[in-house]
Amino acid sequence: MHMLSGRRSFLTSAWFTRWLPFAAPASAAAAKSSRAIYDELGIRPILNFRGTHTTIGASKAWPELHAAMEEAARSFVSLDELQDKIGERLSKLIGTESAIVTTGTAGAITVGTCACIAGSDAKAIRQIPDTTGLKNEVLCLKLHRNGYDHAVRTAGARMIDIENPERLSEAINPRTAMMYWLGGTSGDYTWPKTISLEDVLKITKPRGVPVLVDAANMLPPFDNLRKLAATGVDLICVSGGKHMRGPQCSGILAGRKDLTSAARLNMSPYSDSLGRPMKVGREEMVGLWLAAEKYSKLDFEALDKENLRQAEFLRDAVAKVPGIKTSMEPFDRTRKVRRLVVQWDEKALGLTADQVEKQLWDGNPRIAVQRYSPQGLMFTCFMNDPGDERPAAKRLQEIFKKA
Repeated sequence: MHMLSGRRSFLTSAWFTRWLPFAAPASAAAAKSSRAIYDELGIRPILNFRGTHTTIGASKAWPELHAAMEEAARSFVSLDELQDKIGERLSKLIGTESAIVTTGTAGAITVGTCACIAGSDAKAIRQIPDTTGLKNEVLCLKLHRNGYDHAVRTAGARMIDIENPERLSEAINPRTAMMYWLGGTSGDYTWPKTISLEDVLKITKPRGVPVLVDAANMLPPFDNLRKLAATGVDLICVSGGKHMRGPQCSGILAGRKDLTSAARLNMSPYSDSLGRPMKVGREEMVGLWLAAEKYSKLDFEALDKENLRQAEFLRDAVAKVPGIKTSMEPFDRTRKVRRLVVQWDEKALGLTADQVEKQLWDGNPRIAVQRYSPQGLMFTCFMNDPGDERPAAKRLQEIFKKA
């Protein structure tokens, strides 16, 4: 007898039915623990003007998720059933045949690559990352190579760089497992024009080569995922713990049902698989699902207006300091991110960018920013709470006025 047959599943419980519409979000204060965990550890929290960077936590999960994930942790359930039910809801939101919850975008890329190499063949699944005798070549535009494509190579794949449509067509052979496509990245507005995804699909579809899209930097808005699904790409990999504000260690692999089913066989809870260490708990599955439900309904224009307001507040505050020059970084190709660049003559002010960044990090509050090349700092107004811009502006003014 299934564990869920003797009682109502939390997926269909009245508690969750009431929670789903997000009509009355729990306050951040109500979700807080009475225990000062970071104080106990001697760690100071950060005002995040760096963006969705994993090293500082990427994002803060919606306060409403905490109670839901706690409820999910109270019961034993079949993880396969949970993946089935949540996958159905995620695929409807995105517009794909199927979807599963993974360990971030990188986890989705790795198990998606495994699915394209080994499929559902148990022997091949056990053999990976030794890909001898298997399809093990992954095509990729040379422009799209990046540190995160290590998630592809983890599966034992060999990356084949492509520079033009002719080379793509020539490179497809019986060893070709898939094509990796980078959907977007910070600073991609500088990229030269190259082969489009639509043109890639015209070449790969007739040849039976799956295209996997790394869509980690394609949010917001949520509609970007729907548009991507509508192109007919075979697999979409996206983070649940960045702008979506689900559990940090969560992600989504969405696309063809045969490939997402194969990906599940290449990951936890299946023991003899490369993806066994990439374990997704029931708490992360539930948190990711509910975050995606909320995220898909957000007013992204209103969010962008708030981000712009914060960036302009910082700009106006810093502009009062003599010798400071500000500008806004152009948008990425697939999404709007408000990035304020602050620059100055280091010799004239006697302050280097390294020194200012360190003072922001060491000060109170602790503020995380990015270095800007060739000189200056960049403030990303993207994952901030309203009001974060005020202490950041005050600290900048204090630092520069002391120079």
